[in-house]
Amino acid sequence: MRTRVAKLTSGVLNPFLVSLVVIILASFESAASVSDAIKWSLILTAVSVLPVFSVIAYLAHKEKLEGIFINTRRQRNKIYLLASVCAVAGCIILLYLEAPLVLVATFVAGLTAIIVFMSINLLWKISIHTAFAAGSVTVLTLLYGSVGALTVMLVPPIAWARIELEHHSLAQAVTGALLAPLIVVVVFHFFGLIGSAAPL
Repeated sequence: MRTRVAKLTSGVLNPFLVSLVVIILASFESAASVSDAIKWSLILTAVSVLPVFSVIAYLAHKEKLEGIFINTRRQRNKIYLLASVCAVAGCIILLYLEAPLVLVATFVAGLTAIIVFMSINLLWKISIHTAFAAGSVTVLTLLYGSVGALTVMLVPPIAWARIELEHHSLAQAVTGALLAPLIVVVVFHFFGLIGSAAPL
């Protein structure tokens, strides 16, 4: 039963779905209209979530990866590289289209996290599940305040699931959960989006 619950938790609260939810919520919070929010959501999903998921799904189908959620450290390198390219493309598109600053900051934070995690992955791996979850909680907290902060309740179950399934150690799960929020805070501060007068 513990394994089933862990697999369900890990599968449902995966980085792809978490990223999609954050993109949609950030778009609707920062856009001037509903139509703009839908536009940004579609654009950002098309240049970030869909390409990475599609490539991973294809490679997993061809048995070149162990599965959708890559647990073997060496298999993560190329996916990190693909994700970084997509993040760079997303940042360029957002700047060119003069997207809301919050969306630009969110993508820059994502790009920064990918580069940091890719560097760490050369010697060690961290939990991307917990990293995406904790980073997303931080973004939502900055955007929605105490309401967004409630999503922090999702982080411990995700960390437990990854450890229970023996995909990560406690240290790897905790490192992901701590490092991602730090990156978000630093990037948002750099963009002037943190503080009493920040235009979130």
